[in-house]
Amino acid sequence: MESRKVPWQLLGFAVTSFLGTILHFLYEWSGENVFAAFISGVNESTWEHMKLIFFPMLFFGLFQSLFFKSDESFWSRKLTGILTGLLSIPLLFYGYNGIIGTSPDWLNISFFYIAAAIAFLTEAKALKKNKSYRISPFVSQCILLIIALSFFIFTFLTPHINIFRDPLTGAYGIV
Repeated sequence: MESRKVPWQLLGFAVTSFLGTILHFLYEWSGENVFAAFISGVNESTWEHMKLIFFPMLFFGLFQSLFFKSDESFWSRKLTGILTGLLSIPLLFYGYNGIIGTSPDWLNISFFYIAAAIAFLTEAKALKKNKSYRISPFVSQCILLIIALSFFIFTFLTPHINIFRDPLTGAYGIV
């Protein structure tokens, strides 16, 4: 049974990569539509780039959960993968930039795909080990809801700290 779940990780990576790329441009393509701002990047800040991995992984997880209703650890593993992906983006970006001082756009773009790969590899590793988690599906879903609400709120009420600052304009949130 567990071996059948691993191809889902490959599909999840492909879907997340595709949707995340679309979400990078959706706000601009929509004429800066306020509804697009909830799930897509509104500027080039690290925080807004974290949305690009969170929402596609969450949407894919909602779809995937229809097929894994009997797996009590599904949402715990999904939460672990999403948190790993979310943490990977600032760690890769600030780690590289902290050491080198700057990074070319192609490398910044690759950080998104690397973070998505890390997220789904984390889930695949948990699946292969048949690792069960003690956190309940309800608690996992509540944590994911809190993260989603944080993205919604901080898009419009943006704290003035560096993770929220657009490195191109110096602006915070929607300008």
